[in-house]
Amino acid sequence: MQDGTRLRLRCGTVSQPAVSEPAPPGRITVVGIGADGWAGLTESARAAIEGADVLVGGERHLAMVPTDDVRKVSWPKPFRDGLRELFTAHRGRCVVVLASGDPLVSGVGTTLLEVFGRDAVRILPAVSSVALARARMGWAAEQTDVVSVVGRNVHRVSRVLAPGQRILVLSADAATPAELCALLVERGYGRSAVTVLENLGGDGERTVAGVAAGWAEPPGAALNVVAVECRIESDVSPLATVPGLEDDAFEHDGQLTKRDLRAACLARLVPLPGRLLWDVGAGSGSVAIEWMRVHPANRAVALEADPERAERIRRNAERLGVPDLRVVVGSAPGMLGDLPGPPDAVFLGGAVSKPGVLDGCVAALAPGGRLVAHGVTVQAESALTGAYATHGGELTRHSIERAAPLGGFTGWTPARTVTQWSYCRARDDGVAPHGSAAAPRDVA
Repeated sequence: MQDGTRLRLRCGTVSQPAVSEPAPPGRITVVGIGADGWAGLTESARAAIEGADVLVGGERHLAMVPTDDVRKVSWPKPFRDGLRELFTAHRGRCVVVLASGDPLVSGVGTTLLEVFGRDAVRILPAVSSVALARARMGWAAEQTDVVSVVGRNVHRVSRVLAPGQRILVLSADAATPAELCALLVERGYGRSAVTVLENLGGDGERTVAGVAAGWAEPPGAALNVVAVECRIESDVSPLATVPGLEDDAFEHDGQLTKRDLRAACLARLVPLPGRLLWDVGAGSGSVAIEWMRVHPANRAVALEADPERAERIRRNAERLGVPDLRVVVGSAPGMLGDLPGPPDAVFLGGAVSKPGVLDGCVAALAPGGRLVAHGVTVQAESALTGAYATHGGELTRHSIERAAPLGGFTGWTPARTVTQWSYCRARDDGVAPHGSAAAPRDVA
């Protein structure tokens, strides 16, 4: 080990972090370590570990370091909430964090960067389990989806299921392969080829292959990645990857934003990656669910007053691959102040004429945020017309007719006409977002 002065010089200190939170006491070095442990580390990674005053990591990673002359500290519980306290407790010391493979592939490195900022964290990656799995399978990165279920619901995989799709699933433990195969069968992908790759890069590396519907392998190593080549059953229809799922994809009691209008609504809400949506009066949760299906980083809150419908939203979200959808039982405007925000988008599918609801949703929007509200009654249309007169935006009517049997012929059956108001709040720089419009002087 090197002397303390040299250690601290190498670890360095930070005066200005990249985020608003205060900087940690010293620079954090995150070293990626594979299943091959110490033997697989580069010289620079070994030097960083040997020069540490404190090593932080999980029990498995700490056991890979062949030394007892450095303090070893396990992760705090709860994890994220305890990070600041953990690193403050070791102020003035050189702290090195041990992480799996590439710490920026569904790893702790991402969290540390979010909390402390880029200038406060140095990453020394190893080869990730994802890269090793792709190499073993011969799969190109640009043709492979990666889903982590470490500490997450396995139903997250449902979002990316599609015929011919290649998926790498980062397992939570030895039970994940069997749970995943059961999910594939439930979703109509029982014919999918499944390959479990255990202890990638380590001495105990092993591969087990089979078909989801016939999977009967006993649990193997806890450290595994599951490769799935999706094959759909002939009588199952795949789900679209863009907004506009069939109405029967959702369990509902009639409170559902129908397919065509839902697609138009989401187009106006603009579900960019990482954005937050409020679905107020969510009904079946269809808009929030499709918002989250657009990108894995998207977030949504479904506010629904009826507890039975709220449970139905949870079931829909899980089945359609977005189990992280947050469902809140309550109603607007009273509950709006308790929701996480400010939201980047708000969808209001009902109760627009209820006092305070529309104004509360408009006021809650983040700068540059978008709102779409629907109404089918005269009172709702009056409220939307008033909002349009006050704030501008776009006011449209949607009338949809569907062909249906009419005696011995075919006739058109109209659905209820829906009035839609869409609005974009100005950004902080005073520039109106693309697609917004100034408030009209008069509304006919």
